[in-house]
Amino acid sequence: MKIANISTEVKEIALKTPFITALRRVDTVEFVRVTVTCDDGSVAYGEAPSTRAVTGEDIYSILSGIAFIEEELIDLTPVDAIKTLHLAEMGSSAKAALDMALFSLIPDAKEKQNLTLETDITISLKDADEMIADATQAIANGMKILKVKFGLDIKHAIAVTNRLSELDAKLIIDANQAWTLDDTMEYIDATLDAKLELIEQPVKASELHELRCITNYSHVPILADESVFTLEDAKTIVEYACADMINIKLMKCGGVTKAIEILEFARKNSVKCMLGSMLEGPISINAALNLAMEYSDVIAYIDLDSPLLYKEPSNELEFHFNGCKITRKF
Repeated sequence: MKIANISTEVKEIALKTPFITALRRVDTVEFVRVTVTCDDGSVAYGEAPSTRAVTGEDIYSILSGIAFIEEELIDLTPVDAIKTLHLAEMGSSAKAALDMALFSLIPDAKEKQNLTLETDITISLKDADEMIADATQAIANGMKILKVKFGLDIKHAIAVTNRLSELDAKLIIDANQAWTLDDTMEYIDATLDAKLELIEQPVKASELHELRCITNYSHVPILADESVFTLEDAKTIVEYACADMINIKLMKCGGVTKAIEILEFARKNSVKCMLGSMLEGPISINAALNLAMEYSDVIAYIDLDSPLLYKEPSNELEFHFNGCKITRKF
């Protein structure tokens, strides 16, 4: 089996409500879908969303990255194409789209796991009353874990957290790099009575010393997200004890094969992970959920709620979402 053709198209999925974080506001999931066709008729798909705020890539740069490498992949086997792909200097999201398509073309003798998983759901950054209302509705819809987005206003974050802690749900707090070291210390001290699962990436990705200080100080586990793109990043976080856990996303690391490398490292070193995502289309969510089932011993939290945020259900999902619970359709 060899690669015969690679094509791309841009797709959009409308959201129920705007998705708002400290980094961005979006009303639709916009993504590139890549189709890889082989000489034996096999066809595989991959996807990458526009996430300039995190990976630095928009739709144009993802399309350009795929166009840059596609001729080099023609006439290669999927295994050799993956090796060639990851030697190229190009964006991690563009790599991820190609990698997940190519990876799915490699024969796998293992039986697919069929577990019941639980995802969190995002509570977007809004004024306090709106966030409480959104959280209350999410719980009524069967969600048990809320991933709460906060911004620069630490007083707002403290007030909303303390109100949310009265609700019947687990709370993951995500500042998306918006806070300083002092902000985070203030937040930790002011929310001592709140039961929090995690605090995710409170400071800028490059501020590893500050992240380490926070991890040493905090009674709540600290999760590194934007600080971890590659396996080397993960090793640095673990070696210097900068965080308690790491968040792996296909778009950051460059696809399924690179995510597996990080997951294997985490398994070997007894490091628990979150398997997360950007706002993504159904094909990339399928790829992530298959990983989540395969590495359920390593992945403590799943942040794969994009399908719950779509305005209309997708018939391309391999999984059924029922509240927070996710099961394989077939």
